[in-house]
Amino acid sequence: VDACVLLLLDSNLQLVYRASVGIAGDFVTKTKLNLGDEHAGWAALHWKPVYVLQSEEKPDKLLSHPEMVNAGFIAYYCTPLIAKGRVLGVLEIFNRKAMPSDPEWISFFEALADQAAIAIDNASLMDAVEQTNQELVAAYDATIHGWARALELRDGDTEGHSQRVLQMTLAVARAMGFQEDELIHIQRGALLHDIGKMAVPDHILFKAGSLSAEEWEIMRKHPEHAYELLSSVAFLRPALDIPFCHHERWNGSGYPRGLAGEEIPLAARIFAVVDVWDALLSNRPYRCAWDEERTRAYIRQNAGILFDPAVIDAFFEQLTEPGLPSKSRPTGSGHQSTD
Repeated sequence: VDACVLLLLDSNLQLVYRASVGIAGDFVTKTKLNLGDEHAGWAALHWKPVYVLQSEEKPDKLLSHPEMVNAGFIAYYCTPLIAKGRVLGVLEIFNRKAMPSDPEWISFFEALADQAAIAIDNASLMDAVEQTNQELVAAYDATIHGWARALELRDGDTEGHSQRVLQMTLAVARAMGFQEDELIHIQRGALLHDIGKMAVPDHILFKAGSLSAEEWEIMRKHPEHAYELLSSVAFLRPALDIPFCHHERWNGSGYPRGLAGEEIPLAARIFAVVDVWDALLSNRPYRCAWDEERTRAYIRQNAGILFDPAVIDAFFEQLTEPGLPSKSRPTGSGHQSTD
């Protein structure tokens, strides 16, 4: 065999070019045939092979095309590719001499075509599964963004806190060596960092004055509520580090488990710095926003106390990078601080 062309049926039930060996040119690569048209369309429609040998007495239209003539092809054979009771396309072969006509050769070629059809069907199935998975992931992520937006609306924070801390967290995480497949979990965790507050009563979350000891105990359970909510969703378990651990502190003074140092997941240590930075720069009903100099000094002073010193260094290095959120912060939410 001197050349081979693979034509597959598209969603419009037209045979279109997909691959070739030993032959090229627009005449081949731009093939688009309806079922029943020319040799390949006839073979696909009737589920039967076609064999043509060029002759002067009865010249074939396809083999008489200038590109075929210039290539020296005088023989053509095509067979439909059928799998699971449906035609997938057509396999065409071109030759510069007459092809063998014995039944053994034809059976061998038909067996190859059957194997090709099975392989194409399996590949199509895998493509469909992959597309379904991608659509499912996109739906999950859209739901997560919806949850994050719902949390902001409940808190009265319409100023984009979630997006600001998300962008800064991802920037620092990249700088500290997280790979892209890990960053997607960090992104989801950052968006859902306060999902546990859905279980905190409004009269505590929005209390204007100081919380009582009993109210603080309820407030500080929101990371545990986040764990209970998200751990039941297999898709979100890898994103738990931030919602569950972002209130832990380097010296062990945080909550809910009192983790210290590198016991705290790195993603949560990063988010802790970013979250406090953004919170201190935002106005609250119980205090005015700090200026950047004071906020920077506070975080630096708590290196090795509340925050991981290495994270602080990476954070301030990234803070000067273009594309990060503006330093200015408008009035934020009215809910209670959880630190």
